[in-house]
Amino acid sequence: MSDIGAGDGRLALVTGVTGYIGGRLVPELLEAGFRVRALARRPEALRDRPWIGDVEVVQADASDVEQVRAALSGVDVAYYLIHAMSAGGAFPARDRRTARTFARAAAEEDVRRIVYLGGLHPDGEDLSTHLESRREVGEILLDAPVPATVLQAAVIIGSGSASFEMMRYLTERLPVMVCPAWVSNRIQPIAVRDVLRYLVGSASMPPEVNRTFDIGGPDVMTYLDMMRGYAEVAGLPKRHVLPVKVMSPKLSSHWVGTITPVPGSIARPLVESLVHEVVCKEHDVARYVPDPPGGLTPFRRAVQLALQRIQEANVATRWSSASVPGAPSDPLPSDPDWAGGNLYVDDRTTVVDAPPEVLWRVLEGIGGEQGWYSWPMAWAVRGVMDRFSGGPGLRRGRRDPRHLMVGDAVDWWRVEERQPGRLLRLRAEMKLPGLAWLDLTVEQDAVGRTLFHQRALFHPKGLAGQAYWAAISPFHGVVFGGMQENVKSAAEAAARGEGPASPAGHAPGAVDGRAGATLVG
Repeated sequence: MSDIGAGDGRLALVTGVTGYIGGRLVPELLEAGFRVRALARRPEALRDRPWIGDVEVVQADASDVEQVRAALSGVDVAYYLIHAMSAGGAFPARDRRTARTFARAAAEEDVRRIVYLGGLHPDGEDLSTHLESRREVGEILLDAPVPATVLQAAVIIGSGSASFEMMRYLTERLPVMVCPAWVSNRIQPIAVRDVLRYLVGSASMPPEVNRTFDIGGPDVMTYLDMMRGYAEVAGLPKRHVLPVKVMSPKLSSHWVGTITPVPGSIARPLVESLVHEVVCKEHDVARYVPDPPGGLTPFRRAVQLALQRIQEANVATRWSSASVPGAPSDPLPSDPDWAGGNLYVDDRTTVVDAPPEVLWRVLEGIGGEQGWYSWPMAWAVRGVMDRFSGGPGLRRGRRDPRHLMVGDAVDWWRVEERQPGRLLRLRAEMKLPGLAWLDLTVEQDAVGRTLFHQRALFHPKGLAGQAYWAAISPFHGVVFGGMQENVKSAAEAAARGEGPASPAGHAPGAVDGRAGATLVG
């Protein structure tokens, strides 16, 4: 984002750092050359962030003027990203009080600018409680002595965004949908990376600028267009939607809460906001924060970015790591547990009485003629099923019985990652209603014991993927539990010099069996 101005060491305070936008804004500000102070009620919630060592963390309640004043001391630009997302009736009054407290403290501490991200809304209409509260907060900040930039956005496209997750789950889980009439309302979505660009660039606006700016991507579309576009990008069959006019926002939110993991308390304000058409009335922000050189991110590209970690099979960090920066559109550990799409995991670890290098030889020799240390009948049946459905089945075997390289085929798997002595990651290439991986990892604990960590992951595609996971779940104990115990036994036998994986031997073969994980094989 170097083309939108540098931070030049200025101090930026970011509130809402445990939220969706705040957690993604901090690394963008650091990259732009700002010093960052993060305000949080519970600083311990930030301890695993990759940027935690590069920022100053202050503990404060945003409703306490003295605490906020201390947090704003010496700050050049303050990002106000506090907003209650609730279906209750009390949150608008709380939002107003907190905004007034923050504006007062910013004026007393001579902050040069406040930047706020609000909601895009039409003029002259009775707004939902959610949108009206965001509009009021923006007005409070604009009426305060400190110049303010109020950015107004509609649906933000990025994995972890509540609006995006609601659309994702509705589209993936329902091939045929009965939807309220608001699915035909026009919306101007925006990619999270473009939102962050505008937020960072707003810090350098001239002192005389004190106004709202509508921000949106290049596409104006209906919610129905968005769901169908998501389905195409995600590789789902065409979705069929039957709009009905009798479904109230309250009923719609209950329906969303039932179909998706998005809680009803969050679904309702989102649904109520979708009753309105939300399209930008101006693009004046470009006078101060120019569009990126390649233009703003189109909707389909934004969806691709939101799904990119899955499409590139980088699942090890997407769902489980608490220390990977990622891209702005990637999920963060602080995102709600319903964000990021479904990923089903079978995770097992066992202690192996063998040196790490012996266990690694067992793992690197897995598959092909040596088998998979599990249920032979399941392996054979699944292989036949895969061949009949057009997949590779068991035809491919492996290139070398002892060594693997990234890109090698191993039966119906493909070696996607290999870290010698530590990690073997296999991606399934069989016919599946989703994407699947198998991670086989050699580790050592604090007392030097060898650990075998086995993790199977499945990302379902649509309703068929959900049904597939439910159907094979009862077999996991036999398949994955058996595989782990048999690998352990083979490594321990090799360590005693009793198996073909011993230092003088070659690939493992002491345990007879050709059963892949039923989840992925």
